[in-house]
Amino acid sequence: MVMERKKIVVAITGLNNIDSPGPGMPVIRGIKESSCFDARIIGLAYDHLEPGIYMKEWVDKTYMIPYPSKGKDALLERIKEIHAKENFDLIIPNFDAELFSFIKLEKQIEQLGIKTFLPSMEQFEERHKSNLSKYGEKYGVTVPKSEEAFSMNDLFNILRSFSYPVMVKGKYYDAYKAYSQEQAQAYFSKLSAKWGFPVIVQEYIDGTEVNVIALGDGKGNVVSAVAMRKQYITDKGKAWGGVTISDESMLELTHRIISQTQWRGGMELELIRTVDNKLFILEINPRIPAWVYLAVGAGQNLPEALVKLALGMDVKPYSSYDIGKMFIRYSWDLIVDIDMFSKLVTKGEL
Repeated sequence: MVMERKKIVVAITGLNNIDSPGPGMPVIRGIKESSCFDARIIGLAYDHLEPGIYMKEWVDKTYMIPYPSKGKDALLERIKEIHAKENFDLIIPNFDAELFSFIKLEKQIEQLGIKTFLPSMEQFEERHKSNLSKYGEKYGVTVPKSEEAFSMNDLFNILRSFSYPVMVKGKYYDAYKAYSQEQAQAYFSKLSAKWGFPVIVQEYIDGTEVNVIALGDGKGNVVSAVAMRKQYITDKGKAWGGVTISDESMLELTHRIISQTQWRGGMELELIRTVDNKLFILEINPRIPAWVYLAVGAGQNLPEALVKLALGMDVKPYSSYDIGKMFIRYSWDLIVDIDMFSKLVTKGEL
């Protein structure tokens, strides 16, 4: 007997499937491939040229929403407008920069009858790159030395206590390796202009870049966790290829963090394994990463599990995944009519 799939309407951000891709499209793929849900996907876009808008086999309808800089009140009003038309069951935000507003609005969104499954504000704030040193002390995990810079003078003073190269990181995204004070200064200006303050100066750790994608149920339990080694990295520091690996120490670290923090929602641990086999946590991203479809392909449909948790359904934690599964990204020219773009610009929906 074939189980009838539950019809749901899911709103999803992160449709910028470009050279620095958002997680939206792979999250959608996981939900669309679910054996439990028959999902209508509502795209929420910030830019008219986000490719996912025009991928109609995956995204049923798209609406423009205000940039996070416009504030949470503008976002809530737009959500109300769209919800009145689409009556969605769930919103899955996928960008770090928008999470603050969505977390702040969680109760108001819930009152509209819309579910989310997000970390608490405390969980979100304490794992910030700028707070990583305190995080390491609190939870007993190994992290690189890092300092916050709010001005060029801060930067100069901080660099005196670091050895080159150093990593210079944006508040939300982007990271550059600087080999001199001049390079660090240039990257500081670039990152502060793009993402604001603070800019983070972090000790450079040499080793192999590895990652874990995970899903916490908010009660200290790990529902899904898959370890990956980056095979190819772009100049923006994004994984363009990766392979699932068997590494108990990485998974044990993930379980320990989620257990201690009671993490709720998707998470990515960006790690470095040094030549002497130490694991350093470089970043903790508070949402599903763009390589999530590798986890789906390896046997753990994390987006489906997140939807179940959000809707209050029973979820059995995954216990294993396929080792040696690879993902390789590629570019693809999507041909659309200019009328579609014009309609989106004039009406704010497509």
